[in-house]
Amino acid sequence: MVEPFVQLAPAKINLALHVTRRREDGYHDLESLVVFADLADELEAVLADTDTLAIIGPFAAGLNNGETNLVLRAVAAFRARWPEAVDHGLAMRLTKNLPVAAGIGGGSADAAAALRLMASLSREPIPVADLADMAARLGADVPACLVSTPLIARGVGEVLAPLPQFPALHIVLVNPLVPLATADVFRRLRAHDNYPLPELPSPLTRPAQLGLWLAETRNDLQPPAVKLVPIIGDIVAQLAQTQGCILARMSGSGATCFGLFGSTGQAHQAAQVMRAAHPDHWVAAAPLLLP
Repeated sequence: MVEPFVQLAPAKINLALHVTRRREDGYHDLESLVVFADLADELEAVLADTDTLAIIGPFAAGLNNGETNLVLRAVAAFRARWPEAVDHGLAMRLTKNLPVAAGIGGGSADAAAALRLMASLSREPIPVADLADMAARLGADVPACLVSTPLIARGVGEVLAPLPQFPALHIVLVNPLVPLATADVFRRLRAHDNYPLPELPSPLTRPAQLGLWLAETRNDLQPPAVKLVPIIGDIVAQLAQTQGCILARMSGSGATCFGLFGSTGQAHQAAQVMRAAHPDHWVAAAPLLLP
């Protein structure tokens, strides 16, 4: 049996997200502290005559495997840029473990996994800067997902500053399974010129340091998202009340909310509490990926 090539697509979480400017092109400049959880979609591939994509997993029904799928778009973009690099087709299978349109970068992470997959199979070295540029053209979150390490993201998400240290933390993610379009959230954003993130402590190694810093930050997209999906506010409030919660907030443009914890025991206990309170929601607990 041929072993497949495998790339993971970890969940992206915006611990803080400040919208600092509306640009002339209609996009927004952001500053965000981004981390990744040890929860992921999985992209597998075996050699084939042509590129194909099958989608399985608990959230497969939320996606199509046509040309608009971000995995296939990433593969097509790579082949267009480096036509001789990978001289065979790929039969790909995406196991969709993460909710769709959930503010945790699922589609962007999948696209980034496809780019990493193609680069790993390339017969020629692929410059990291060129791959990152391609990622930015696929979507604002794809460059961060390409590296999947704690970082500060600026611009529309393409200017990255990876962090050399980060405290060991655990996260609980809760999604009410209500899709929330990013464009709808931005349309309801009242202030477009908020102040940037405060300077991070250096070195950043202790959970208490991060907690104090996060208390001075926010997610500017959370208030408009709560207006669209009010239960987001309820989930954040309930997470904040669980034992050991350092911070509860919404990630990205929602509707996934998170609680941040200092130990795996606290995180799993909080996840049990949230599952009991919301048996129809998606709830997961995991450690954060470290630099």
